Amino acid sequence: MAKIKKLWDKGQTVNKLIEKFTVGDDYLLDQMLVPFDCQASIAHAQMLGKINILNKEEVNRLVDVLSEIKKLNQSGKFTILPEHEDCHTAIELYLVNKLGDLGKKIHTGRSRNDQVLTALRLYYKEKINKFMTLANRYIMSLKNLIKQYGKISFPGYTHTRKAMPTTIKVWAGAFIDSMRDNKILLKMTLELIDQSPLGSGAGYGVPLDLDREMTALKMGFKRVQKNPIYVQMSRGKFESTFLHCLTQIMFDLNKIATDIIFFSIPELAYLVIPDEFCTGSSIMPQKKNPDVLELIRAKYHKVVSMESEVKNITANLISGYNRDLQDTKAPVLKSFEITEKSFEVMTLVIGGLHVDASKCSAAMSNEVYATERVYDLVKKGIPFRDAYKTVGNQYR
Repeated sequence: MAKIKKLWDKGQTVNKLIEKFTVGDDYLLDQMLVPFDCQASIAHAQMLGKINILNKEEVNRLVDVLSEIKKLNQSGKFTILPEHEDCHTAIELYLVNKLGDLGKKIHTGRSRNDQVLTALRLYYKEKINKFMTLANRYIMSLKNLIKQYGKISFPGYTHTRKAMPTTIKVWAGAFIDSMRDNKILLKMTLELIDQSPLGSGAGYGVPLDLDREMTALKMGFKRVQKNPIYVQMSRGKFESTFLHCLTQIMFDLNKIATDIIFFSIPELAYLVIPDEFCTGSSIMPQKKNPDVLELIRAKYHKVVSMESEVKNITANLISGYNRDLQDTKAPVLKSFEITEKSFEVMTLVIGGLHVDASKCSAAMSNEVYATERVYDLVKKGIPFRDAYKTVGNQYR
């Protein structure tokens, strides 16, 4: 088999250990970026046709083969090898093998730096839309819970002690409101990400009269990210913003998971988790464990750590591209996976919850109404502090 040439290969021999170390897992991670790199390459080829670097026939042939790669990838038949380093090399080499010298022209006016950024941005935009959909499904599951059980009262807690009355509607509604705020963060993240880096090269532009507005429009970007140095500076900045948004989502899932665990303990049993969502013990036959919710709690901390990882990797770097940035890809993609699965699982759990009205009613003991009695006295003209003391003396 012929030796695979890297895009930067000028004939030198690279130490095998160094080569393996620098490639890392990119060849695996990039499999999901193939359709987005092809999308960007199609737009780029069409733009090169407009500025007369390619003729119409060349553009059409490139577009056809790039579309072929997308179909192969969709069916699992386009493989990125470790020797390729990434999807960009694999795609370009496929074009060269199919089209000869024409395939070599696709990189005109590009660097791998703006290539990877463009593919990632297109992927991020798709993921934001996915998270918006998942957020809406989660909200709907809570609305359905309210529709079925919303009027049921149960004790609200502070310091893990009974505090004041609340209802399932108020409790579940808090998580609806919080997720709506998270959707605002997602929209803000999209506004930041929705700018095309293509044509910025390695961070200092390209000595060609590229039509960056054309490629941005064809790829569906809202605008062009014009300053080429800022394009490179924004890698890590945009990712950490996206991850911060995901940590806010995961914070909510962590919080509601903790509540469900607490409210479903047998000593309270306000909420009942279906048996099919629980696991057992290898030694205690009576156990029905909420493992799935405990894992969701843990996943929040993993996403937080990945946000910190991205921020730390990208700090203290001079302007322009630095290879450190390669190591931001894995934590970003892993955070997407964790958040997506956690969303799906939590929506499923909420949809299966049962509220035990009798347990909730029995828990509404005398002390839960203490504050209400204070305000009954206040309404009669007694100063709040005196009313507070009068009722408080009943619980000494």
